[in-house]
Amino acid sequence: MTLTITAILLGIVEGLTEFLPVSSTGHLILATRLFGYDEAPWAVFNIVIQLGAILAVVVQFWRTFWAVAHGLIRREPKALRFVANVLVAFLPAVVLGLIFKKHIDAMLADGALVVAWALIVGGVAILVVEKLARPGDYVGIGELSTMKALGVGFMQCLAMIPGVSRSGATIMGALAMGVERRTAAEFSFFLAVPTMLGATALQLWDNRHALAAGTGEVGWSEIAIGFVVAFIVALVVIRAFIAYISRHGFAPFAIYRILAGGAALFFLLR
Repeated sequence: MTLTITAILLGIVEGLTEFLPVSSTGHLILATRLFGYDEAPWAVFNIVIQLGAILAVVVQFWRTFWAVAHGLIRREPKALRFVANVLVAFLPAVVLGLIFKKHIDAMLADGALVVAWALIVGGVAILVVEKLARPGDYVGIGELSTMKALGVGFMQCLAMIPGVSRSGATIMGALAMGVERRTAAEFSFFLAVPTMLGATALQLWDNRHALAAGTGEVGWSEIAIGFVVAFIVALVVIRAFIAYISRHGFAPFAIYRILAGGAALFFLLR
């Protein structure tokens, strides 16, 4: 399989899974292994193409971004609270990500088995939260309390373990704190913007010499292809996901995680 075709397939995987509670990073690691590649050369690719999916959030919610920007200029309380909640939720990932960066990189470098177990455990956790959580009414992100925003931020840090799912951890954490499904999902989407921007910037900086020299197995052309494909697919997925969870629960995603994790374990340990 050529690198170009692999980049397209991984871009599709990223776009399909970034905003679903199934772990995009975990699926990218497993897909890379399934295609027969060493995971390490694709680590930067897997992080950077997530920006394509993040761009889909900006396009999908451009009216919200525009309204918040105008509100900030006018110092409107709701806009200020919106930005404050996103930044408060983003802070734990910054602090813990820098502290545990070496451990995170080590898990990503040899993460297929970790991903398989995390998919299964995460699936069970979703079923538990889905059964026990009592979400409240729909409210705007700017109306959430600072403590709930901070709680969601700490839950996001669980996604530093490959296979946990950033969107799954943040959405389930919000639901457990009584946040309504749609609000929880939208908060997860907006929180992804600074989180993935930061993660991408860090990866690009750490690998700047190899990328600039073009000495890596996976270069800018593959990254660009994966970025575009991830953006297109994620744009479709975001719209469908919001419509689905507004009417249904997360149990199907939990069952999928358990089955996918079990299949991955069988593949890796056979």
